[in-house]
Amino acid sequence: MPLDKTYRLVPGTTIFDAEQSAKGYHLNQFCMSLMTAENRASYLADERAYLDAWPLREEQKQALLDRDLNAAMREGGNIYFLAKWGATLGLSFQQMAGSMTGMTEQEYRDMMVHGGRSVEGNRIDHAVLEAAHADRTPPAEHATVTAAVFTSHVPAIGAAIDHGKTEEPYWRPVFEGYEYAKQWETENLPDVVFLVYNDHATAFDQSIVPTFVLGTGAAYPAADEGYGPRPVPGIDGHPELAAHIAHSLIRDDFDLTLVNEMSVDHGLTVPLSLMFGDVQAWPCKVIPFHVNVVQYPVPSGDRCFRLGRALRRAIESYDRPLKVQVWGTGGMSHQLQGPRAGLINRRWDNAFLDRLIEDPAGLAQVPHLEYVEEAGSEGIELVMWLIARGAMADIDGSGEIEVKHRFYHVPASNTAVGHLILENHPRAETPAEKE
Repeated sequence: MPLDKTYRLVPGTTIFDAEQSAKGYHLNQFCMSLMTAENRASYLADERAYLDAWPLREEQKQALLDRDLNAAMREGGNIYFLAKWGATLGLSFQQMAGSMTGMTEQEYRDMMVHGGRSVEGNRIDHAVLEAAHADRTPPAEHATVTAAVFTSHVPAIGAAIDHGKTEEPYWRPVFEGYEYAKQWETENLPDVVFLVYNDHATAFDQSIVPTFVLGTGAAYPAADEGYGPRPVPGIDGHPELAAHIAHSLIRDDFDLTLVNEMSVDHGLTVPLSLMFGDVQAWPCKVIPFHVNVVQYPVPSGDRCFRLGRALRRAIESYDRPLKVQVWGTGGMSHQLQGPRAGLINRRWDNAFLDRLIEDPAGLAQVPHLEYVEEAGSEGIELVMWLIARGAMADIDGSGEIEVKHRFYHVPASNTAVGHLILENHPRAETPAEKE
């Protein structure tokens, strides 16, 4: 079913949702620039020149030049951001609010003194609301989750690719394990990859430690992790689908941090290189999804699995016929710190792959302690694979999965490497269901 956005019908009200945020991103960032005295002075000295230095649409610039807050909000502005612009012009909040209602500042102040605007006459018209609910029919076309890809994202793999070492005896077995995957991707190319990974103290340092981060931006550059950025293409996002997913997952009670700008490290770029090879541009859009598995507490396997189920509902309620793959990355067993550094557990890793295929719901109940004890402190990354597994059709009984490829190898630098491809095969509708 289409997402419920009847809040847009409340009269005289602009709700700042993900779509509005994307529309007004640069406008609101312009407002944030006015938080320094130097920038405020520069703006007041020549408003037009200052605005022209920002990638704003002409409608956004004109709304500000005309002092038209309603127009600015139609163009994606948010009142809390625009308040910084108003303050730069010396406007009080009551002046700004009054200007949007057609009142003078004094008239608006008098209204507030007498109890404010009445809600009577300012609710959604019942006929409009009923028509909106009656029109909530399933879209004729929608996005589908076609497959899940699971892979390690070892940084040394990226270095081996970038320095032409893939045919060396040490590395050849690793890359041979991905030859099938590259051909399979050529034959099953998605429109969008929803790529689950963890940032490795690159985009997120100790100043902010978000649990789940959804990339809602248009583009993401490769990060410099200390050795210079990898020589790979930048990432093109899919802001529209990302905004839709954000709306759906948050309404499903998954708390997300939405990020429009960030660099992406090896956790995201290495899987792309393994699956698509050396390319001038990535052949599909990518939505980055970061999971904190660095600082405890980290999300449980069960929460990740449930998030994957909600993710599939979100994707398949999007009303465009996109083919989407969900990738779970990280792991397998490895420990990078302390006297146990170098720990590898082949038996546990392969049992994990078995259960991921055959018993994902049971695997989702494995506690953090088992991951750390059996797979090493950094093996906890494997909980991210459960997001991709939860997005498959067999979980809710709407289809079946097919194992297309499975690969395991030790070592790649400090880690074991695991890789799995599962295809979704939706169950055919019965004649009764079609009716």
